[in-house]
Amino acid sequence: MLPPVPVLADYGLSPRHGFLPETLPLTHLPDPYYNKWEAIAANLQALVLSRRLRSVIDHLPVLSTIGLEHEAEWRRAYSLLCFMAHAYIWGGDAPSDRLPMAISVPLLEISDHLEVPPVATYAAVCLWNFKPVFMDEDIDNMENLATLNTFTGSIDESWFYLISVAIEARGAPILDLMLTAIAAARKDDAKTVTRCLVGFAELLTDLTNILVRMHESCDPTVFYHRVRPFLAGSKNMAEAGLPHGVLYDEGTGAEKYRQYSGGSNAQSSLIQFFDIVLGIQHLPTGERQNPSASSESEPEAGGRHAAPSRNNFIQEMRRYMPGPHARFLADVSRVANIRDFVQANKPNRQLCLAYDACLAMLSAFRDKHIAIVTRYIITPSREARARGRSQSRKRVNLAAASAAAAAAGAQTKQGQTGTGGTALIPFLKQARDETGEPAVEEWTRRFMKRKLKAEYQADAVFSKADKGAVETDVDVKGLAGSWTMDDEGGGICSF
Repeated sequence: MLPPVPVLADYGLSPRHGFLPETLPLTHLPDPYYNKWEAIAANLQALVLSRRLRSVIDHLPVLSTIGLEHEAEWRRAYSLLCFMAHAYIWGGDAPSDRLPMAISVPLLEISDHLEVPPVATYAAVCLWNFKPVFMDEDIDNMENLATLNTFTGSIDESWFYLISVAIEARGAPILDLMLTAIAAARKDDAKTVTRCLVGFAELLTDLTNILVRMHESCDPTVFYHRVRPFLAGSKNMAEAGLPHGVLYDEGTGAEKYRQYSGGSNAQSSLIQFFDIVLGIQHLPTGERQNPSASSESEPEAGGRHAAPSRNNFIQEMRRYMPGPHARFLADVSRVANIRDFVQANKPNRQLCLAYDACLAMLSAFRDKHIAIVTRYIITPSREARARGRSQSRKRVNLAAASAAAAAAGAQTKQGQTGTGGTALIPFLKQARDETGEPAVEEWTRRFMKRKLKAEYQADAVFSKADKGAVETDVDVKGLAGSWTMDDEGGGICSF
């Protein structure tokens, strides 16, 4: 017997808001008991600039979580404490490898309740960190969105978060649309499946149009040098000053250091949902699908293609999603049948074209994301290298990490010595390339392969010219933690 098609409400999701909370995030915790947290978050930029944040937090009492009632209050508290924690760790001349009890004790309790790690995740800075400017207008409109918390107080930082919020809001209807398609495929209703796929492709175009607006109010230099350092995780950050990670002080004396990745768009459940419902498989970076395993390979029971046995970065990022969101993805993967349904109905040209259109639109979305990552991360990292790092080494570079560790990790796991983001781009490009692999129509596969071949030829010319510079670069850390792609796969800021 086939497992039931998931119901959005069972996971706290809605057709209107998707993975964004149905109840809008609170702008302030209602209980005055938590005013100390609110006051610090409201003055975060001034406290960091004046180098007084750590002193203020060190003198904070340990507040109980007993006053948090509704889920919206737990989410608000989580977001507040994550911003405070990362500002505490990265907001000084050198990073702090210890979080005081005033932060760590309530943060650990709240994280357990919400089933998220005690670190600034995508949920903390995006999903639960926005408000509409006008309550009667849609939240997929960038001009109607504002952030609740930031590290820098800059428009650039707010815009960076809000692009993701708008994408989540605009993409929310896709959840119900594709669950309807899965149910229709079980009934052999090709007309409904086709209609849903056409709607999916059209919405993907809207998401790309939102993504390319990043440059309007987010300057690459501001983002790279001012925002990213605060979003750094504690995993693989030895050269940045966290060789063991961060100690979350609970007052027991038996605490251990913890290591977490920083926030990443790879933690977006929406993007992973797209891959699951379309039957797109992602392998660890550098590995390719067996050519003999065509799109017509034998699926598992329930219409699901077997997943790779090795965990890759994308799977790892599910640990950083809210628990209900991760469970939703797992349950959808058990019933996903669209790819198999399309393969079984190849004579239906409208169905096949609609499916291939979704793959093409998602591939185009990832193309634009690669361009943004290049502009906002790769290019600034190379510019910083070109200016020389002798002066910056007098002060710990909070956005930089070990060149030696990067080279070792890249050589042993990826066969590459390129760093400073050069491990990132292959990861993103492979994810993009894998998006087109399930295409049904032969002309679609030929078109996408021709496009990729032309791009790789251009990349080869660029890489040859830049080879010397790449080999002398350092590994850059920050948003999403590890560019050395630890844990058998990886990347950063990945869609």
